[in-house]
Amino acid sequence: MNIQRIEAGPRLSEAVIHQNTVYLTGQVADEGCGPDIYTQTQQVLASIDRILSLCGSDKSHVLSATIWLTNMDTFADMNRAWQEWVVPGHTPARATVHSARLAGPEYGVEIKVIAAQA
Repeated sequence: MNIQRIEAGPRLSEAVIHQNTVYLTGQVADEGCGPDIYTQTQQVLASIDRILSLCGSDKSHVLSATIWLTNMDTFADMNRAWQEWVVPGHTPARATVHSARLAGPEYGVEIKVIAAQA
């Protein structure tokens, strides 16, 4: 069984690849990102793009996504950034859920994806 770990750290790997499937850890925006969920979501999606590229994949190969929001009133702003990012005709299965809090109070959105390798 071949398992490849990308950017492995002491607590987690940014991604794990097994049998041509890429599992990303939940991604959050850069520190000091501010309260704007649209901007946070753009930063998260850029991070996802970077990690998928390291794994030999891209956003057109995303199979599923789970999105956590600390405030469901920001759903439209998150969704606007998502719709600008996602590849038409290649939209993944997706769930968006409310979370009382994420890893830090500055984070309003976290996204985790599973993708196929290209």
